[in-house]
Amino acid sequence: MSETVHTGGCQCGAIRFRSTGTLKDSSICHCRMCQKAFGAYYAPLVSARGVAFEWTRGTLKHFQSSNVVKRGFCGDCGTPLTYEAPDGMAVAAGAFDDPSALPPSLQYGTEAKIGFVDHLHALPGHPTEEDLTNEPFLDGLVSYQHPDHDTDQWPTDKGASA
Repeated sequence: MSETVHTGGCQCGAIRFRSTGTLKDSSICHCRMCQKAFGAYYAPLVSARGVAFEWTRGTLKHFQSSNVVKRGFCGDCGTPLTYEAPDGMAVAAGAFDDPSALPPSLQYGTEAKIGFVDHLHALPGHPTEEDLTNEPFLDGLVSYQHPDHDTDQWPTDKGASA
């Protein structure tokens, strides 16, 4: 029986990681510190406690956000990647190659929860392709984002098409 492997990394591909084992605790944190660290209404995080976790490419930079917590990020593109506390490390859920495999099961920091987040699902939605026809500057868009899988090297000679 093989163990579950999840991979991921930052937006530019300078940092990559792999976890081996069952990731059990996926959460959303609404605390103000997490909001600021992610530049978002909340921070989706997956605990790496109890699994084999390794950085497979690059080295994190860190910001000491409190006397007990430091946060890891990519020094090249700024992607937030970790929440590191004395009881273990959590990884940004969106940094995993398949974040849909890690749905959140609990919420923290609800005292700072912004009221409208409970209603985001009710907002009108539009597919990305709609923007391509409505915004002329997007014609010929080339992504430099790292693909959602491991690569031998990055960037490749062909840019983000690997």
